[in-house]
Amino acid sequence: MPKEFKFPDIGEGIEEGEIVKWHVKEGDKVEEHQVVGEVETDKAVAEIPSPYSGIVLKINFKEGETVKVGQVLFVIGEEGETVSETKPEVKAPVFKAAGAVGYLEEAPEEEDVQPRHVVAKPVTVESAVLATPIVRNLARQLGVDITKVVGTGPEGRITEDDVKKSIETTEEKSPEIKKVRKYDMWGYVDHVPLKGIRKSIARHMVESVKHIPHVATMDEADVTELAKLREREKIKAQEKGIKLTYLPFIMKACVAALKEFPLLNATLDEENEDIIVRKYYSIGFAVDVDGEGLVVPVIKYAENKSILDIAKELQDLAEKARIKKLDLNDMRGGSFSITNYGSIGGIFATPIINYPESAILGMGRIYEKPLIVEGKIEVRKVLPLSLVFDHRVADGAYAARFLNALILNLKNPEKLLE
Repeated sequence: MPKEFKFPDIGEGIEEGEIVKWHVKEGDKVEEHQVVGEVETDKAVAEIPSPYSGIVLKINFKEGETVKVGQVLFVIGEEGETVSETKPEVKAPVFKAAGAVGYLEEAPEEEDVQPRHVVAKPVTVESAVLATPIVRNLARQLGVDITKVVGTGPEGRITEDDVKKSIETTEEKSPEIKKVRKYDMWGYVDHVPLKGIRKSIARHMVESVKHIPHVATMDEADVTELAKLREREKIKAQEKGIKLTYLPFIMKACVAALKEFPLLNATLDEENEDIIVRKYYSIGFAVDVDGEGLVVPVIKYAENKSILDIAKELQDLAEKARIKKLDLNDMRGGSFSITNYGSIGGIFATPIINYPESAILGMGRIYEKPLIVEGKIEVRKVLPLSLVFDHRVADGAYAARFLNALILNLKNPEKLLE
């Protein structure tokens, strides 16, 4: 029986995506887990895997078209089957897991009207317009009918400039239409649409602050010995084409400290009033995406990986983030997060927890300062650390002890290589 592959509700506020590319066409044979296409949301470009082996009977969206949550992307069946032969079932549909970006539903057994697999709302001209989700959102925010905008991009694709220019043209022709004010009572202003990654960040940060009472504790770690160790290990890393930063060492030190203080590797289940302590240590790290905002890829099961393993994975994930090729699964499954704002500048900060996690560690800029070591003044390298935690899950003393353990791990870094 033909199977319908629907664009799922994957959470995180994602309501639609744009078909970037199809790797197959109708009539092609595909294998289970084979990548058949790519879809872009406001967070990432995700690959679409085929959940079963079979024949692609129907593809309902062209490249550049927008698919909404719940709409059927394509139908898979056996050779010789046709979609028109399917009929609706009397019982409720059965959903089956189908990888990271979709789910399957049994195709209907009876068709009294138009087949359900046909693109939803076929009379809507907007679905045929070539424009990214970001451009469509901009058009909606500015009140522009995108079906009347002439695209100047490749193959007639509508750009942000096309939408903005259409406003100017419309304003000239129709003075009665409400204009976006370019000034307030004090002077001229710019209107910057809240969209894409920035819109997703805004929603997520508000959710975190709304749910979690944030508390911060700060300290400094003497990383003089760590700096020496890193210089020695950099040679091995370079031989393997790996850039070795301080972050892999910080992650391993965090894992060791989290094993001693597991409440900071937990999440609070508010509905059931349970603290869910994770027995795995998957560490997220913030990556700046060309000034557009931050994404947080995750090093999964860091406790089972070496310093060089983590460094290689950090390098690969950071590059995927910068070219906007992260899969949604790359950003899921974290139990604790780290943000390295010190790579740009700054000493201490109070980062917002990556909800629903219970803590986040901020790394400041490493700098030299005089310290008293065994009764003598020495110039040492210090790393400022800011730990922000959920006060419902842990108190200040618990968080301070975690930070002390972390600092001790960084002061004696040789154990991190074990």
